[in-house]
Amino acid sequence: MSKRLFVSVDLDGLGEEVAAVQERFEGASGLNFVDPNQAHVTLKFLGDTDPDRLPELTAELTAAVEDSGVGSFETEFGGLGAFPSTDYIRVVWLGVRDGSEQLSRLYEAIEERTVAMGFDEEEHDFTPHVTLARMNHAGGKELVQEILREDDPTVGTIDVETVKLTESVLTDDGPEYSTVESFEL
Repeated sequence: MSKRLFVSVDLDGLGEEVAAVQERFEGASGLNFVDPNQAHVTLKFLGDTDPDRLPELTAELTAAVEDSGVGSFETEFGGLGAFPSTDYIRVVWLGVRDGSEQLSRLYEAIEERTVAMGFDEEEHDFTPHVTLARMNHAGGKELVQEILREDDPTVGTIDVETVKLTESVLTDDGPEYSTVESFEL
């Protein structure tokens, strides 16, 4: 049975701060919040993957992290935005203030190696971000737009020392994540 996988940098230790930012949006109907304790920056969504490919994938991700030339670094999270735009909101996100250059270098190296393995190429330019919520309907759109215009929160800083290959199991209570492999920077 295939595994639903992605590659990420986790916001370990910032769950409470992420939850505090999410609370600003509580009055907006239509938003489905992500678990703040599972907050992460997705570097590559791999999707359903045959477990037999894990040894090759692990080897390629190890090489990609090495190729990137990125060592451990500090990242500050802050600022808000929406994809694809504030006029048509599907995702509300928390931005990256410091560390986006390193995250982008990791993304590029991982993208190059995973696409060479046959994984789908990313359709959009990489914007380092943390998904806070997904918008299911536009009931609370005006409130969300107002918060995006007026709020500029700083959430906190973490030391990024690992990139993780994570399995996502979809449940009725939302996705459950477990680390398949960690790659030291």
